[in-house]
Amino acid sequence: MSKKPLAFRMRPNRLEDVIGQQHLVGEGKIIHRMVKAKHVSSMILYGPPGTGKTTIATAIAKSTNTAFRQLNAVVNNKKDMEIVAEEAKMSGKVILLLDEVHRLDKAKQDFLLPYLENGMITLIGATTSNPYHAINPAIRSRCQIFELKPLTPEEIKIALLRALEDEQNGLGQTNVQITEEALKHFSTACNGDVRSALGALELAVLSTDSDKDGNIQISVSIAEECLQKKYFTHDKNGDAHYDVLSAFQKSIRGSDVNAALHYLGRLIEAGDLVSINRRLLVIAYEDIGLANPQAASRTLAAIEATERLGFPEARIPLANAVIELCLSPKSNSAYKALDAAIADIRKGQTGEIPSHLKDAHYQGAAQLGRGIDYLYPHDYENGWVKQQYLPNRLKHQKYYEPKRTGKFEQALGQIYEKINRMSSISH
Repeated sequence: MSKKPLAFRMRPNRLEDVIGQQHLVGEGKIIHRMVKAKHVSSMILYGPPGTGKTTIATAIAKSTNTAFRQLNAVVNNKKDMEIVAEEAKMSGKVILLLDEVHRLDKAKQDFLLPYLENGMITLIGATTSNPYHAINPAIRSRCQIFELKPLTPEEIKIALLRALEDEQNGLGQTNVQITEEALKHFSTACNGDVRSALGALELAVLSTDSDKDGNIQISVSIAEECLQKKYFTHDKNGDAHYDVLSAFQKSIRGSDVNAALHYLGRLIEAGDLVSINRRLLVIAYEDIGLANPQAASRTLAAIEATERLGFPEARIPLANAVIELCLSPKSNSAYKALDAAIADIRKGQTGEIPSHLKDAHYQGAAQLGRGIDYLYPHDYENGWVKQQYLPNRLKHQKYYEPKRTGKFEQALGQIYEKINRMSSISH
């Protein structure tokens, strides 16, 4: 058996075999169209670890029969890039996968740019950081930017089964018998990271002795040890984990501290810090919202603390955040208002922007950035002046309905009502 990791050996050679990321590589989607047309432009793939960035880059190169090289922006130096450039000169084109592209220093960037411009090197940058914040604009402007999503448990399971059945690169020559619970644990506890799931599966197979019949039995307890995450008892269809997350949010929304702490405990025992933190941040904005805006910043601070601490200490900031969110006043008015506005837009309810709000640069207005007949609020007492902002067909539409569940939003509501009263006088 090859010493290379299972995840490496199972990496597909064709775009059609890539698991997940169908919004990019599926039939008729952008990367699939690029490969079909044999016109692959430089791109940046960003997303969590183990979501297929290297896999997609490899499949692109092999699907287009293009020379492929892989470097790391931190580990590899400029000389390594010069070697790739020389190869590009000889072969006409090279696809360069550059891991941690957000760490590319100025010297390496300056060297690469001319080759990106003339098309001799097609850069596929891979990063877990948001490229809009982390990547130098000079590189970013020369690349398409594509976001990769964590794989679903169903997609992870497909990858695991494929590895168990593949006799050439996978574990198909080994007599592995795995329980459904163990397979489910590998699929769900890896948090969408297929590399982690495959690595844990390989460790389980290699570290487990065969029984008297020559079979390797993989149980859920072995899966727990190899992933270092406890198995949380799920129901028959595997949806219980999501039921716990749902009950967790609904308990906080309903201000039941004890129930929320119970469900938090169940999620902690499952070791799913990523899902807990994501759900808490959603709750802070969806359910608490403008009733207690400070809760969102404190929740984010708690989340950042958990990421630094890890379990078991992460439970401490989590408990603080959950209790505050439970006992905070609740308001969903902000996102409901936006949803109402979006609903109008999707129904075609838009209309022409009032002329005094349009960009003045092409109107010849005397004051930069001010449309003709635009009244500049800062020129008026209290920073407010009566004028129309919505298009004519929507000028009487009201999306925001303030709630009275917190002092902050009560104060916003009073200002909102005052402005509405003053606006109605002129209509």
